[in-house]
Amino acid sequence: MATLNTKFKLNTGAEIPAIGFGTWQDAHAQEDAVTEALKAGYRHIDTARIYGTEPAVGAAIKKSGIPRDQLFITTKLWNHSHHPDDVEAALDASLKDLDTDYLDLYLMHWPSPFARGSAMMPKENGKMKVGETDYVDTYKAMEKALKSGKTKAIGISNFSRAEVERLLKETSVVPAAHQMELHPYLQQKEFIQFHNEKGIHVTQYSPFGNQNEIYSSGKDIGKLIEDPTILEIAKKYNKNGAQTVLAWGIAHGRTVIPKSKTPSRIQSNLEGDFQLEPADLKTLDGLDKKLRFNDPSGSFGWNFYADLDGKK
Repeated sequence: MATLNTKFKLNTGAEIPAIGFGTWQDAHAQEDAVTEALKAGYRHIDTARIYGTEPAVGAAIKKSGIPRDQLFITTKLWNHSHHPDDVEAALDASLKDLDTDYLDLYLMHWPSPFARGSAMMPKENGKMKVGETDYVDTYKAMEKALKSGKTKAIGISNFSRAEVERLLKETSVVPAAHQMELHPYLQQKEFIQFHNEKGIHVTQYSPFGNQNEIYSSGKDIGKLIEDPTILEIAKKYNKNGAQTVLAWGIAHGRTVIPKSKTPSRIQSNLEGDFQLEPADLKTLDGLDKKLRFNDPSGSFGWNFYADLDGKK
């Protein structure tokens, strides 16, 4: 199988495999999908409390017999557990479902808090009940979890630049990673440069852009992975559009977390770890449309990405 098995170094010194397996959506199909991914050679699995897929990921890992130290497991703290007193219990629940003693990376899924309690999407009169916890306090509780050894690294997801800057100023551990929507149609070059300067690794979610049916804002334009420019470059390497956009992310030093439940695609996505020539990389860098497909500001009661590209 043609894959370079690229790894990147986090600011903790740990290595993270460039291609991770995403497990958002299709909870019922995830145990088989993760089993397939591990068999194909993935060693980086990305999940989250809200996905409801942690038990499936845990079961697939156990079944695989792959030693824990050969895997990189990321999960995420959900918004209803932002209160400092709730963070460790949320982490423990994730560890239990994943059937592991520690995480390689624990992310705050969003900077926005929901009301405390057992409801993951707490609503009142059809509107989200927001919480009062400041994400800085949530992160400080995550720093304690880091000291306990229950996670080897902590990070963030879906933060704006101002939110990251404030976090860096008011906390003591620089996030090891920031997971965000990133693909050739949303390149956020200045924001990425800022992360590089701060030593924060970037992970691209939705690396295929509007391939996901859930993104209504991407329905009226052609699919990113069918972009003629991308397909032309892909042909040169005997690759497909999906593999080529993964290679683009990796060439820029970022991890990518494609998801699929189809065995052939699971395999083929892993082969997106190949080297693009500088001229082709430059062409792909020219495709930025500042198009953001994921923005739940309205339903979450928080103005996300206020100072970033693609904000409508």
